[in-house]
Amino acid sequence: PRHKCGNQKSCPQNHFAFKIISGAANVVGPSICFDDMVLMSSVKNNIGRGLNIAVVNGTSGQLLKADRFDMYAG
Repeated sequence: PRHKCGNQKSCPQNHFAFKIISGAANVVGPSICFDDMVLMSSVKNNIGRGLNIAVVNGTSGQLLKADRFDMYAG
């Protein structure tokens, strides 16, 4: 069976599935999946070097904000 966000097993009831992939230099970009919805990825063109962060409402699962912080540039 297929599990949310490509995880190996399903989450318990009343829990959200998520998967965070950090990436590899500038070859493979990072991605954030939450409850089977990709929030940030190179395909969505909303990632960058540094910290990629998605803020999600812990009750509803709604994405509140996604942004990146370039730690290299300062």
